[in-house]
Amino acid sequence: MPAQKQKRVLTIQDISCVGRCSLTVALPIISAAGIECSILPTAVLSTHTGGFEGYTYRDLTADISPITEHWKSLGLKFDAIYTGYLGSFEQIELVSKIFDEFKAPGGTILIDPVMGDNGSLYTGFTPEFALGMAKLCAKADVILPNLTEAAFMLGEPYRDEYSEEDIKALLLRLYGLGVKEAAITGVTYKSGKLGVAGFDGKKVKTYFNKRIDGYYHGTGDIYASAFLASYMKNGGKLFSAASKAAEFTVACIKAKQKTGGEARYGVPFELCLNKFTGSDDIIVIPTTM
Repeated sequence: MPAQKQKRVLTIQDISCVGRCSLTVALPIISAAGIECSILPTAVLSTHTGGFEGYTYRDLTADISPITEHWKSLGLKFDAIYTGYLGSFEQIELVSKIFDEFKAPGGTILIDPVMGDNGSLYTGFTPEFALGMAKLCAKADVILPNLTEAAFMLGEPYRDEYSEEDIKALLLRLYGLGVKEAAITGVTYKSGKLGVAGFDGKKVKTYFNKRIDGYYHGTGDIYASAFLASYMKNGGKLFSAASKAAEFTVACIKAKQKTGGEARYGVPFELCLNKFTGSDDIIVIPTTM
């Protein structure tokens, strides 16, 4: 039998030296799925920005073009390109070119438009930036905004409550940006439930878990990374990837509840990376915990 080619992913986002988020979760989760994971850091921070003070931040925008020029000389192409936090309009423009130049034929572009949460944009982002991100999303195969990011990209006011019909309308508008598939995270219109709603161009489906109280840093990045891994392992199935990633993220949060520790350091996803097999089995918490 001919050898099966290992898939190669490029993920483009910042890296925090301490605190489980962005590249420090994307690289191990995708690698655990048996997928080669290449990285392109957009910035390097001493810690992430949630709950820490005095952190250092170095913008790496100036390094992106020299890195990609070298890659061109190697003839590199990627089966998937996955973006997270992008910190400027210039980075959006550079990433748009990377999509054009480095996506392999039949490859997948996944955008997690990290900009805000709970009805507000993160510090440094503006409504104009959100519209720029929406333009980039037109090149994506799949996008994974939360409710806040979806509202800002569509130029709509954020609401505290969304009905099932509201969510469907948002998904259809996101699809109208030019994406092939869209999923919104943080959906809640069932009491005590929190989940994700997706649209694959034909139908809308939702997947819910029991709501877990509290705020857990980095879980959005964990979700997006697990989503991409499952999506690639299972032939690009949106709804399967959405549910598997949710199950994994919930497992990581439950592991945090068992192990304790400061919330700002994120959840111990490492303890849940015991199974990424050739099937679409999702990682589970070890029974020895």
